[in-house]
Amino acid sequence: MARLLERRELSPLDLSQRAGVGAHEVRAFLDGATPNPLLLRQLASTVDLHAADLFVIAGLPVPDDLAPLDAVAGRLAATLAGLAILLPASRRHQLRQAVRSMPQETRTQPVPPLPLREQYPPGPGGMILRMLRNRNLDWIGSAKCLAQLTPHYLAASTLGMIGHGRKELTPDLLVSFATLLAVPADDLAALTNIAIPREAPSINPAASDAAQLIWDIRRLTATQTQQILDEAESMLAAQEAPQRSA
Repeated sequence: MARLLERRELSPLDLSQRAGVGAHEVRAFLDGATPNPLLLRQLASTVDLHAADLFVIAGLPVPDDLAPLDAVAGRLAATLAGLAILLPASRRHQLRQAVRSMPQETRTQPVPPLPLREQYPPGPGGMILRMLRNRNLDWIGSAKCLAQLTPHYLAASTLGMIGHGRKELTPDLLVSFATLLAVPADDLAALTNIAIPREAPSINPAASDAAQLIWDIRRLTATQTQQILDEAESMLAAQEAPQRSA
């Protein structure tokens, strides 16, 4: 976290003043002390991170109110992302607006505990896999979304190995994870202490929008997500109809 602040040219005092929290709390957090959950919520917007991700970065469990609503909905994320990247920017924007207009349903069941295989040791791979879980993506969903939005085609088991530190997290793969997480690659490099090439490939705007859409739908139920998926399919069908008739 200290490396990220250095990249942002923010001192602990600057951060504390902008977030309206005590400087001593910020310094203690940066020095490795376990932070108060309220502090993380207060700091998140100031460092331009989702609060759920900041809990992961701090090595703390993600509170239920910040966790994805419906695990079943996550199974639709890759299909939706694949449709979204085929749509023009205006339609992708409409999809995101449609998600925002959906009512927030109440959680009906407690957040299930993570399966044993997703309980990672400290390290950059585990941090990234937990951030993907914040987007309602398990190993399979993450692999499918990576394939849709980035040049990387990885087996789900390979992602598990990365999470457990048994496979190297390479700089080019880090850039792809940054795309899927909708986090600037330089920020993710600072958080993981993995250097990336200065001339990292530019992000496809369609992939960036689709990654943001994946984050957006994490608060929806499976039924609501299916409605968004149906809308995306209708948009794509309408887009392709003139081409078929030509």
